[in-house]
Amino acid sequence: MLAYFDCFSGISGDMTLGALVDAGLSVDLLKAELAKLPVDGYTLAAERVKSKGLRGTLVRVDLDPSISQPHRHLADVLGIIQASALPDYVKATSSAVFRKLAEAEARVHGVGVEEVHFHEVGAVDAIVDVVGAVVGLAALGVEKAYASPLPTGSGTVQTAHGLLPVPAPATLELLRGAGAPLRPSPAQTELVTPTGAAILATLAEFRQPALRLRAVGHGFGRKDLPWANCLRLWLGEPLAAGVDRDEISVLEANLDDTTPELLGAAMGRLFEAGALDVYFTPIQMKKNRPGVKLSVLGPPELEDALAATMLRETTTLGVRVARARRLKARRWQQEVATPWGPVRVKVKAFEGQVTAAPEYDDCLRLASAAGVPVAEVYAVARVAAGNLA
Repeated sequence: MLAYFDCFSGISGDMTLGALVDAGLSVDLLKAELAKLPVDGYTLAAERVKSKGLRGTLVRVDLDPSISQPHRHLADVLGIIQASALPDYVKATSSAVFRKLAEAEARVHGVGVEEVHFHEVGAVDAIVDVVGAVVGLAALGVEKAYASPLPTGSGTVQTAHGLLPVPAPATLELLRGAGAPLRPSPAQTELVTPTGAAILATLAEFRQPALRLRAVGHGFGRKDLPWANCLRLWLGEPLAAGVDRDEISVLEANLDDTTPELLGAAMGRLFEAGALDVYFTPIQMKKNRPGVKLSVLGPPELEDALAATMLRETTTLGVRVARARRLKARRWQQEVATPWGPVRVKVKAFEGQVTAAPEYDDCLRLASAAGVPVAEVYAVARVAAGNLA
């Protein structure tokens, strides 16, 4: 799935959460994942709103005024994220957003990264915004994000450093570093916040992709502007002739001193860390020992996190890493109806041919609940999936 942030009215952390929820992210799932952060003193609520002829979702992260929220350094924020029970992928990606923000703050203020005081963006609401955005994109199956040109706005904004010009210096530095295209706007207010800029600078590529549209979400901000003050999120599958191309990291380790139970546990941890695939190959090692080659495929940006997981969760002393080009047929997931409930199906499109196959786990779950053979559920789901072709 691709995500395109249509930022015609800018972007902020709460607008991002609103757009994700409006596009289909479960509020209950979002709250459950955010509850894994070791922070309190906030409430998260989502409400349907209508403004200037558009309907969408407003997500509010309200702080409890009775609970003091300290100014934090980067190490404090990263410590909160790392101490959470969130998946490793969410921890690594959220931490990357805050590191990029700290680097921008350090450059504009002329201090070291470790000296940066996170004021507004170190508060709990900013942590919730960033982590929630990463959780939401992952939950919606987004593999790559893109963004439109950003409106600059004008005027000034009140910050902990005093009155600053719009865009705020850290915001402008983030967008400069990302090579983001900017366009003028008549709005005399801040349209792109540092949190919104950091999310895009870390996660998105600034161009519009070709896609087959599947969902649209409108995430509203709190400011009243002459137009609908919302962020539009487009979700869809890649639309391209032939094959899609990308690059992946291939990580490997040879093991001859472990057990099947530990290998199974390592596989689970690697998938939690963001691995695209994990598999084992029987091999013959030195001293005539039978062994196992552990192979992991993952996004290049998670290379270090996946290698660390392999070193932590297995007996290996080292990890081999290589990059590989990947050619992919266009694919996506849909649901089909069966007498026992909905079943997800994997749909593949290549050279005009479309094929679909049911998710076995869904069929097994429904068959167990209904007390019928899994083969029966699978057969019915397969016929329904065939109608998608």
